[in-house]
Amino acid sequence: MNRELIKVAIAHFAPAFLDLSKSIDKACAVISEAARNGAGLIAFPESAIPAFPVWCALRSPIYNHDLFCRLVANSMRVPGPELLRLSETARRNNIIVSLGINEATAASVGCVFNCNLLIDANGKLLNRHRKLMPTFYEKLVWAPGDGAGLRVSSTTVGRIGMLICGENTNPLARYCLMAQGEQIHIASYPPVWPTHDPAQEVNYPLADAIRLRAAAHSFEAKAFTLVAGGYMDRAMFDQLAALQPDAARILEHSPRSVSLVTGPQGRVLSDTLCEDEGILYAEIDLSACVAPKQYHDVSGGYNRFDVFSLVVNRRRLEPARFIDEPQCDSLTTDEGTPSDEISSD
Repeated sequence: MNRELIKVAIAHFAPAFLDLSKSIDKACAVISEAARNGAGLIAFPESAIPAFPVWCALRSPIYNHDLFCRLVANSMRVPGPELLRLSETARRNNIIVSLGINEATAASVGCVFNCNLLIDANGKLLNRHRKLMPTFYEKLVWAPGDGAGLRVSSTTVGRIGMLICGENTNPLARYCLMAQGEQIHIASYPPVWPTHDPAQEVNYPLADAIRLRAAAHSFEAKAFTLVAGGYMDRAMFDQLAALQPDAARILEHSPRSVSLVTGPQGRVLSDTLCEDEGILYAEIDLSACVAPKQYHDVSGGYNRFDVFSLVVNRRRLEPARFIDEPQCDSLTTDEGTPSDEISSD
């Protein structure tokens, strides 16, 4: 059997909290470092640019308008100048980049999507996936996404799919990617996710839940899962801790995220990053995805397509459709391909 070894990197990453420009600077530096160390692919956490809105768990929404406005002001447009910088960094370093962002839109001055971008080693945007449904208090910040990004992209390192945080709990979303021949699955998560006051009740076991979901998806898809968990640095902690008297205590005792790699048998194949910020490296062998398909190929020979079927709407949803009067030839301009169009398989 021919081995197909690929070095991958995971950025266990803390942004410059709510600062778009400095967060992009830091992300580009991390991308370059990973490439210098031989990685062909790097995955960043959920909403790595410029922050995960954990303040929604710490303070009533009537007091969070200022933070929401800061987040909107520091969210990315796609396309936009920040994407150009990221694409050029990926191209210059010949590395594929998966990056979680807060995405702003021209359709509204206050609408933000939880989005994940996939940029190839030539700097081309391959996929833009918006989280289908924000989870719990995330609904106070992010708008629901659509199915346009539920696709697997062919790249020089294999066929890559990606889901954001709780989407990795959605069996239909995961199966949608399996059914497109996914070999590498990128699962992105926040740095911390409080669900209860830890003085009153046990919190959601974030790291344990991540490990469980990564192992399950790898085992079912016979694929590699790259888990990119966020990191909360001191600057982020201090700003959040100042929001209200109990914020520091809640954050200190809330479970942290974790970054790791699981293989087609469901086993963890890498080191684990949790308590320290840094870049995790691992070698994966795509040929290891083949033999296990003999046992349970749930999107192939182990399925019953005559019994089960799945229909996925991958249209990009827009707030309005405009039908304008045709212009005369002398005023018609060729605007070319829509700027947000991405390649698909």
